[in-house]
Amino acid sequence: MRRVTSPSSPLPALTPWPQRPAVRELQRHFEEVRSLHLRQLFQEDPQRGERFSAEACGLYLDYSKNRIVPRTVELLLELAREARVPTAAEAMFRGDEINFTEGRSVLHTALRLPREQALVVGGRNLTVDVHEVLDRMAQFARQVRDGSWLGHTGKRIKNVVNVGIGGSDLGPYMAYEALRAYSDRSLTLRFVSNVDATDFAEATRDLDPSETLFIICSKTFTTQETLANARLARSWLVSALGSEQAVRRHFVAVSTNAEEVARFGIDTANMFGFWDWVGGRYSMDSAVGLSLAVAIGPEAFGELLAGFHDMDQHFRTAPWPQNLPVLMAVLGVWYNNFFGAESHAILPYDQYLSRFSAYLQQLDMESNGKYVGSDGQRVPQQTGPVIWGQPGTNGQHAFYQLLHQGTKLIPADFIGFSRSLNPLGDHHDLLMANFFAQTEALAFGKTLEEVKAEGVPAALAQHKVFEGNRPTNTLLAERLTPRLLGSLVALYEHKVFVQGVIWNVNSFDQWGVELGKVLAKRITGELGVASELRHDSSTNALIRRYRAQRAAASGKA
Repeated sequence: MRRVTSPSSPLPALTPWPQRPAVRELQRHFEEVRSLHLRQLFQEDPQRGERFSAEACGLYLDYSKNRIVPRTVELLLELAREARVPTAAEAMFRGDEINFTEGRSVLHTALRLPREQALVVGGRNLTVDVHEVLDRMAQFARQVRDGSWLGHTGKRIKNVVNVGIGGSDLGPYMAYEALRAYSDRSLTLRFVSNVDATDFAEATRDLDPSETLFIICSKTFTTQETLANARLARSWLVSALGSEQAVRRHFVAVSTNAEEVARFGIDTANMFGFWDWVGGRYSMDSAVGLSLAVAIGPEAFGELLAGFHDMDQHFRTAPWPQNLPVLMAVLGVWYNNFFGAESHAILPYDQYLSRFSAYLQQLDMESNGKYVGSDGQRVPQQTGPVIWGQPGTNGQHAFYQLLHQGTKLIPADFIGFSRSLNPLGDHHDLLMANFFAQTEALAFGKTLEEVKAEGVPAALAQHKVFEGNRPTNTLLAERLTPRLLGSLVALYEHKVFVQGVIWNVNSFDQWGVELGKVLAKRITGELGVASELRHDSSTNALIRRYRAQRAAASGKA
């Protein structure tokens, strides 16, 4: 159960958005620079590409292709100072209950602290608790990987299925795909999240139950979708192996509810806990990452945690003009609140990051997709953008047309690597040529004069003009490693946090998902019986049609 306390933020109250001095100055500045074109800015400053860049934790950020001048950055950083971002950050790292609507600390950063670095909150050294769980995870991962963990029939485990939803699925699933090159290829990993039975059916259709381990991820062990899939998994396993006792060797839990875990049939000795100060979308580096630790091994998982910690330290200590999360956060505010951009594209040029934009959708949109501020009042400004994207070069042949010539301004982050983990032929050079070319084309475009000079017929010329001036950030790293992935994820975690502070919203609750859950529970009981319906006319009509079609299919019509 959530422990809801007095709904007041422990952070200093902020002046309403329109009254903030930095907001007013930025609005005046915006009117001065809004018509500047990146062509002009680069012509006036031959060193712009180097000047607007920063580097940390193996990540090089080029933000020169943004519609900014030095004064813009100064004012945006002043906006962050007015919002007391440093105070909020220290409160988070210290363990204050900044998730005030749920009465919780926000300490995902404690999950990646080195063993020797104590963090005492409420008289308890959390680092000791964290590493106790990490040690148990490492021991279990080694047992599965070396074959000493045997199933009910004595066979070794060859398949691992993670059952969760939201942060208990998106995080480990994304990280597994990102680090697949480092995984034990003798193990098959699958992820089941959707309560649509098709998800489970397709994930298990080619698996041998006697060689399959299920990891059930649910903090409370009451999440409706996860428990429905867990029960389906148990039925599938017991039916195949003929004994309820098989559950103890084929199921482990990531949870804090020992009573419900035991009732399900899982040995609580095989339960891996975490804490209420770990939000779901920030949990992949907790026991929620158990499936990942099994796949890549505890040593690589430790490197992932080290990368997270590297970025934590950079965010906490680096001067703001060189601070990657702060810079990316304020640039996002610039487009969201002054240019009126409504979405932000995440475009990784690495197939291993195919799930990265899906992961960031939850991290960003569940955190800052809110219209009620920390003071309980409706905020007067726009908050979180829509996050979307696909890996390059696939996206180039799908939606880049809109990025280049559409009527909407869509800032984008391009993420690439100098070295491929699969250096086959000249594919990586071809990939990265597109990576560099797209940001150049988006920034500078092609003028009508340039089009005409190419001999394009007058009737077609306007169609081939690219106005450019489309803003991008470029993140370039040497290669994708567990440590680099940790730093990359933490970069976005802290970016989202800074933006939430500036917008004066609580980035760590998610009450917006509750109403649909409550209504779904009510409707579930109405679908199989001809009870009276008391919803709106649309919902009533849809439920009646569903009932009729179900009845017809079962021959009861």
